[in-house]
Amino acid sequence: MKYKILSKKEYHQTMIEVYDLMNKGEENLSSKELAELSVMAEAAEKYENEVLGLHPSNQPETIIEMVEKKMYEKKLTQSSLAETLGLSKSKVSEILNGKRKPDLAFLKGIYKVLGVDADFILNHC
Repeated sequence: MKYKILSKKEYHQTMIEVYDLMNKGEENLSSKELAELSVMAEAAEKYENEVLGLHPSNQPETIIEMVEKKMYEKKLTQSSLAETLGLSKSKVSEILNGKRKPDLAFLKGIYKVLGVDADFILNHC
């Protein structure tokens, strides 16, 4: 079943139908309704991304941006990050402020402690 949203009016109507189905509860939907819900949700997401521009565009582009994002998610301050990484506060501050390049100890720490993807680290050094 193909489903394409071509206007804001169609988007609005689709969202009403999606919410109506969701309000029934997944366990109360037939397999046909579940399939319809899936197709409509995908079409709505595509419309939101391509037409309304709601797709997330603030993906981290540098190691510093990624570290700041992870710090925010984990509610860490620079001081607590430095302590967790076993590095001095001044060193972490200088790295995060761009006054110093991240060294191996810092990179290993953000990989292990913050869970920054190794591919991201390698591609952004």
